[in-house]
Amino acid sequence: MKAVVATDQTAEAAGIALVDRPEPTPAINDVVVEVRASGFVPAEWEWPSTWADRSGGARTQAIIGHELAGVVSSLGYGTTGLSLGQRVFGITDWHRDGTLAEYVAVEARNLAPLPGDVDFTVGASLPIAGLTAWQGLFQHGRLQAGQSVLAHGAAGAVGSVVTQLAREFGAYVIGTGRAADRQAALDFGANEFIDLGNEDLADIGGVDLVFDVIGGDVQKRSAGIIRPGGSLVSVVGPVEARPVDGRAVDFVVESVPSQLTEIVERVRDGRLRTHIGTVATLDDAIPALNPAERRKGKTVIRVRG
Repeated sequence: MKAVVATDQTAEAAGIALVDRPEPTPAINDVVVEVRASGFVPAEWEWPSTWADRSGGARTQAIIGHELAGVVSSLGYGTTGLSLGQRVFGITDWHRDGTLAEYVAVEARNLAPLPGDVDFTVGASLPIAGLTAWQGLFQHGRLQAGQSVLAHGAAGAVGSVVTQLAREFGAYVIGTGRAADRQAALDFGANEFIDLGNEDLADIGGVDLVFDVIGGDVQKRSAGIIRPGGSLVSVVGPVEARPVDGRAVDFVVESVPSQLTEIVERVRDGRLRTHIGTVATLDDAIPALNPAERRKGKTVIRVRG
């Protein structure tokens, strides 16, 4: 099968290649999925699991990508809950070969059914962005109706979902980003927008929850505007700045099929739309995956037509 593999951590786009790899076989409780579309997160280049296995040994020729939408093509021993030919979507284990390939072996517990009226490209764009937003807001941020949310990167793949879900659940959302992102953030439902390059976060006055996808100095400034009892939720590693009287949480997204179902149902009925940016075929994937180039929205690779 064809697959995109990472070969050099220091070479960015030059460190990935489209190669031929053996098709995977399913282990116990696995399924093999014929991948129709795969999502990609540029930050994957910086993830330890891209370059090291669970024991700390170096990974070479690792297939990248961890989001997929496709069709179950074979079942491992003991696998239950899924069937041959079923449409599915979800996240693969971080330390296993990924989804930028024609086939991938996945633990069945990491997948959810993909309804027939949801396109594979849309399905592949949902798992990481959707689950990150869901878990950050509701599990870790403990969002309540009537609270205020500062959604960093509100026009991005994650931030746009954060904005929509927070609004649906009754929050007042302040989106942030670059000046060029203002209209997109407002279109996704932000009540107002802060241009981080030209406006001061301190002017907001105070918020109940900050959803941080940036880190660094922006995270530090954000911690200073959290109201007593509020939360700073981050997906960019250990939290360096903590609210004076509040919580700080950093987390790694997990694949939870029941949450995937909640998310995809919102896509079906129009409550949620995913922000897809670049779409390319597997044969043309290498330029589209350049992690050094800023792209708006989610990058999705169509593996099969």
